[in-house]
Amino acid sequence: MTKPKVLISDKMDPNAAKIFEERGCDVDVITGETPEELIARIGEYDGLAIRSSTKVTKEVLDAATNLKVIGRAGIGVDNVDIPYASSKGVVVMNTPFGNSITTAEHAIALMFAVARQIPAANARTQAGEWPKNDFMGVELTGKTLGLIGAGNIGSIVASRALGLKMKVVAFDPFLTDDRAVEMGVEKADLDTLLARADFITLHTPLTDQTRNILSKENLAKTKKGVRIVNCARGGLIDEDALKEALDSGHVAGAALDVFAKEPAKESPLFSTPNFICTPHLGASTTEAQVNVALQVAEQLADYLVNGGVTNALNMPSLSAEEAPKLKPYMALAEQLGSLVGQLAHGNLTEISIEREGAAADLNGKPIEAAVLAGFMRQYSDSVNMVNAPHLAKERGLDVRSIRHEREGAYNTLVRVTVATSQGDRSVAGTLFGKDQPRLVSIFGIGIEADLAGHMLYVVNEDAPGFIGRIGTLLGENGINIGTFHLGRRDAGGEAVLLLSVDQAIPQDVVEAAGKLQGVKMVKALAF
Repeated sequence: MTKPKVLISDKMDPNAAKIFEERGCDVDVITGETPEELIARIGEYDGLAIRSSTKVTKEVLDAATNLKVIGRAGIGVDNVDIPYASSKGVVVMNTPFGNSITTAEHAIALMFAVARQIPAANARTQAGEWPKNDFMGVELTGKTLGLIGAGNIGSIVASRALGLKMKVVAFDPFLTDDRAVEMGVEKADLDTLLARADFITLHTPLTDQTRNILSKENLAKTKKGVRIVNCARGGLIDEDALKEALDSGHVAGAALDVFAKEPAKESPLFSTPNFICTPHLGASTTEAQVNVALQVAEQLADYLVNGGVTNALNMPSLSAEEAPKLKPYMALAEQLGSLVGQLAHGNLTEISIEREGAAADLNGKPIEAAVLAGFMRQYSDSVNMVNAPHLAKERGLDVRSIRHEREGAYNTLVRVTVATSQGDRSVAGTLFGKDQPRLVSIFGIGIEADLAGHMLYVVNEDAPGFIGRIGTLLGENGINIGTFHLGRRDAGGEAVLLLSVDQAIPQDVVEAAGKLQGVKMVKALAF
């Protein structure tokens, strides 16, 4: 078996390459290339490990014909075109926890620095002055910290602030009441936080909802004398508005480690009194750089070798422990999605994925993605679990996932239903034997069949002689039948035939089958 091949295109701890090799990957470390050089090289690689220097653009992704996964050693993925990577079926991962402590500590360090004006005091003292009376600071003890974003890094900042005897008020749309109690913080809306905070730190990603969250209007809502620290992402603060607030004295001090445009060679904030900045050093400690490099190597190798998905930004997570258990379910789900996609006609508006029995206890997201991968293959040949949800959304398909506690006739079952202009169409399957996928129902008719290779689906009247007629037709055309599966609603009513054959069935034979006595519908299938 050919080993997966990985390119490390940015400088990382050398142990990252060792991890790839130890876990069954071939790895090349080639850093500092131009975009043109990367484009010329990337086609031979299955995985790409990067930091912030490599820009994974549309042009790079178009050239990356074998690429399956991109791993960012760090949190921010502004340098990766994630939507386009998703459309190409490439998994994008980051390492959100490797530099959490480092970034949180930098935020605390900047809080101290802005509270005591340490950089300015240092510069003037080293210049030969003794400006003791010019630097009157404030204590952190007893002050209120307004935490915008209470995720992994924000929670660490909160714990450190509580250790400094600060009060912490947190705003985060995803912060639950129980989690706030666990963290020891007061949950509040944004306006309340702005009005009460003596210090504000930001720990949220940059999205359409968070861009300029500290806008001119919101800065005006803050308490006079507030001090602001941002070690998260540039663009969370309106830098022109912050400059005005510093000049007016409404904001007593600000410390930024990140800017809207980086590298920040110029900024309206530069040379502003009571402004401190660092060049995006939040993750710049020896420990953090080692951690994220090792984590990205572990994650990429795990995906390429074992199928484990960790910290993916465009695909459901799937641990290496879960992967073996979910693998047969994902195979079943993809087959069911493919089957209903090939058979359902009309304007498809909605697809539902139901799990019951043992399947209900599993991670449903990978199963859902596998169904969509099978279903969307009718629209595109280059579909996988990464880009299938993206393609479904593009087509306006409403996807619903339903988990049932009950156990029916089968101890585990997955059912896929699509809403069409002719009504709902549903197929269901289970696992038999050694976790072998098996169809058990098609459009309400019970039928047990393996879905594989080339197959013929026939809806016919349940009447004597039909099996002979279809067998004769295929035999006369040199088509060998592998398996033969029958089902019917009731005696003499509508029946279903699903048979596998050793080769693709020519269209003229399919048309001839459709003209046989008693046939209502016929369709050639491929899995």
